Amino acid sequence: MKTLNWYVTRGFLGAFLMAIGILTFAMTGANLIKVLDYLSQGISFWTFCRFTVYILPIVLTFTVPWAVMVAVMLVFGRLSADSEITAMRACGVSILQIVSPIMLLTVVLTALCLYLQVEIGPPLLGRSRNMMEVELINQPLALFEPGKQIQYENTLIYIDDKEGENGIKGVQLYVLSNTDKNAVTQDVSAVTGRVFTDKEKQNLVIQLYDCMIEDKNSGAGEGVKRMYSKSLEFNFHYGKRANAHKISVKYKYMRLSELMGRIRLTKQLNHDTTELEVELNQRIAFALSPIAFLLLGLPLAIRTNRRETSIGLFLSVILAGIFFLSIILCESFSSFPKIYPQYLLWLPNIIYQIAGALMTYRISQR
Repeated sequence: MKTLNWYVTRGFLGAFLMAIGILTFAMTGANLIKVLDYLSQGISFWTFCRFTVYILPIVLTFTVPWAVMVAVMLVFGRLSADSEITAMRACGVSILQIVSPIMLLTVVLTALCLYLQVEIGPPLLGRSRNMMEVELINQPLALFEPGKQIQYENTLIYIDDKEGENGIKGVQLYVLSNTDKNAVTQDVSAVTGRVFTDKEKQNLVIQLYDCMIEDKNSGAGEGVKRMYSKSLEFNFHYGKRANAHKISVKYKYMRLSELMGRIRLTKQLNHDTTELEVELNQRIAFALSPIAFLLLGLPLAIRTNRRETSIGLFLSVILAGIFFLSIILCESFSSFPKIYPQYLLWLPNIIYQIAGALMTYRISQR
């Protein structure tokens, strides 16, 4: 029996490691697209590596359950197609005995996902966001991309090109009205400029040279006023936004104890806690998904009596996609407390586990 269990477990582990490697690489890459863009604009490679490490725990909470589903579909689909499961059962080995080591591994993986979801992942995700903001303050030119709009407060900025460490060329700057965000009050064109940060005053400074200014807010009847300036300076205060992150932490970035404390405090103040409860239940529901994927994937894999691995891969992608999208959809109802979205998001887990358990029981009774 030990030899048989090791045979099944070895096949599962091989498929699982392959699947988690591919899925984690794909999902991490999707999150790194913007950071890679910043890397090409001057952000350090060390920052890129730290950002990757910070987002990895949250990525794993998605890829570990998905990899369990893929591994189960591939391994047990092959065992079923080769009639190995039939041979095992003919020798008196039950389905539960065949699957018992995989169940144990899945429970361990579920505990890992739970730990990542409630303790490790959220604070590291918050740290990754703050780290990028700080890095962009230190390397402000990384925010600028030729031909693309960037907005600071009520100012839109375009550049044609960069030069040197902090130089910009062909600058177009539009100052928007404080009352009407679609109205331009000042249009500034500059031949060159430079961007840097004044850390003492917590200002982002943009100095422009050889500027042509169109003042469209000169006054009634005066029309557009045009003037030339050899140099012009704009200051944008980033300290208010940066300090706000230090004072308050979003509940999405809280550990379990912090989130529970926020829920208790909010209840004491007689405020609605639906969004907080949705966040808490969503984390746990995601963490328990490996068990749901195992229970549903196992009977489906056994029923798929074909050698083509594409069948198992296709089913795993569809089932995992439906599961994750269902939970995300339920989370979107957090602003409607009357329908209890914190409990609705448990439906995918319940449906998958019950359906999987029933199908596994029927197969075992054959």
